[in-house]
Amino acid sequence: MTERFTYDINPGRVLFGPGSSEAVAAEIERLGARRALVLSTPAQQADAQQLAARLGPLAAGVFSEAAMHTPVAVTLKALAAFDAARADCVVALGGGSTIGLGKAIAWRNDAPQIVVATTYAGSEVTPILGQTEDGIKTTMRDRKILPEVVIYDPLLTLGLPVAISVTSGLNAIAHAVEGVYARDRNPVTSLMAVEGVRALRDALRTIVARPDDLAARADALYGSWLCGSVLGTVGMSLHHKLCHTLGGSFELPHAETHAIVLPHSAAYNAPVAREQLQPLADLFGDTIGAGLYDFAGSLSAPRALKDLGMKQSQLDAAADLAVKNPYWNPRPVERAAVRELLQRAWEGARPE
Repeated sequence: MTERFTYDINPGRVLFGPGSSEAVAAEIERLGARRALVLSTPAQQADAQQLAARLGPLAAGVFSEAAMHTPVAVTLKALAAFDAARADCVVALGGGSTIGLGKAIAWRNDAPQIVVATTYAGSEVTPILGQTEDGIKTTMRDRKILPEVVIYDPLLTLGLPVAISVTSGLNAIAHAVEGVYARDRNPVTSLMAVEGVRALRDALRTIVARPDDLAARADALYGSWLCGSVLGTVGMSLHHKLCHTLGGSFELPHAETHAIVLPHSAAYNAPVAREQLQPLADLFGDTIGAGLYDFAGSLSAPRALKDLGMKQSQLDAAADLAVKNPYWNPRPVERAAVRELLQRAWEGARPE
């Protein structure tokens, strides 16, 4: 191999397999912590309280107000709860919203983090924080943001609704798709990206047919771990910029937005990144954009931004925001082309 590249490996500890969530207490103590603030969304408050009860004196309390796109106002409220409870670490139980809140706390006070992942977000293995304030979502990378421990227990995902399973899995796939053409990609992350997408492709098909298939649930967690690890190692491009814009400024749901935009952002970059995208296109038996679009349809995933409540009249503003301070992208980020991409994503049209 004559290619020169740099591969920075993110530190971290992963516990994987059925029943691995029983180790939360031991992991708190292994980190040298004594009082964990358990985080969740309002929908998972009961689960968070049950976890806190199992932790006994190691639990400092429960904060169950995590929200999509990590609003700064919620983070500040959680920090106040952290201090009031005299907590010294956080345990995030849930998906991207809860994981994001734990990261936002850690970025501000450097608290150790344990994540018990219950969706396929993949963000639990990245040093990336996206947070929203005044209608604008911004992202940052910092070692303090990366959780120290991640626990993948497929038993906790058996009750995850199929629709959420599908969209969070497609969200993870988006991490890998962008990873193969990233400016700082390398052979190791590209291998992880293809394997992660393959695992999620097969697992999601099975989960749609048999939601209680434990092996498929485990494979989906494995795939999301790999795809998230890719995102945590290389840079983001147009797809993530678009989704951050649509979520942060137009309040569209995070995973569903990724699922809808992905085929179109992949098709946008395919003319200049065909070689890098070909191993992924081969997984879906078509061009990358059309293949991802048809795959999402086979899973009954949403495929049109208008179905999420976005108005056509908002597309011009979204395009303006998306091309402002753009992320590096293999194809130039041009306003007219981005506006056309958004139009097709809004309509739910199949990528050409």
